[in-house]
Amino acid sequence: MIVTEKKIELCHTATIKELTISLIRMEASLLQKAAQKPKATHDMEMSQDPPEQNIKMKRKKGDEPVEHVTVKKSKKLTEYFVDTEVEEKIEACPLKIRKRRKKISDIVLSSAPKPAAPADLQNMIAQYFKNDRSVIELEELKLPDSCFLQSNDLTHTLSSYLKQVCPKWVKLCKNHTEKKSALMLIICSSALRALEMIRMITAFKGDCKTLKLFAKHIKVENQIKWLAKGVIHLGVGTPGRIRSLIEQDGLSVQSLKYVILDWNWRDQKFRRLMDIPEVKQETLKLLETSIIPACKSGSVKLGLF
Repeated sequence: MIVTEKKIELCHTATIKELTISLIRMEASLLQKAAQKPKATHDMEMSQDPPEQNIKMKRKKGDEPVEHVTVKKSKKLTEYFVDTEVEEKIEACPLKIRKRRKKISDIVLSSAPKPAAPADLQNMIAQYFKNDRSVIELEELKLPDSCFLQSNDLTHTLSSYLKQVCPKWVKLCKNHTEKKSALMLIICSSALRALEMIRMITAFKGDCKTLKLFAKHIKVENQIKWLAKGVIHLGVGTPGRIRSLIEQDGLSVQSLKYVILDWNWRDQKFRRLMDIPEVKQETLKLLETSIIPACKSGSVKLGLF
């Protein structure tokens, strides 16, 4: 009996050893499998919400309730987006307000009207051509004071002003016989203003022939024919059309004696002749190419009405 009991104990110890060895092997294989799993799956498993049974933990009285980790993260995110410091920074940097550019009407209403002077035209010519002309060319564009007529002091009508600056007009008209030329050119900003000025000079022009020199409903070819057919004493028009007629040899400057610029008159938008960019450009080009050389030769006088 004693021998059999010893055999049973030996068998029991052998089985325990085998069990322990098998358990060790199983643990090793589990560790290897865990090491072979990718990180992404591990993170996904960690990020997944634990089951409700794991959340419900036994706690003592007075302890704070257990909150899930994901709830805390969402709270932090919402608190971050509603940050008071960001709002304070926005309020501290106000938007830049652009200053309103003054209109011509505001300038006219705020200041008293001033009559034109020869220096105004001289300064405008110098400012316009200073970037495109040399110093010598700018000096050539300057006119002596003897080339200017007396300017309008804002008390004259057009007829009274022309009678003052040109007292021998009737005699000049009788002696003028050349075609394709005019004794006087009146330059204004638009065709409507030209028609108005023709009506204003009825007391001055007398029996002289006038011609409309603007582009509204009148072709250049027709105006060239009219200038070639008969004698024209006075032409009223816009600077662009007058310049194109001179360039096409439809209008000559040989018999020209007076050039009057409608300087002080303002339209509905309170703009003068030199305030409209297109008209200003055409006027200055006409002065540069034709009027200023004729003034320097002594045959033409320039007036500012």
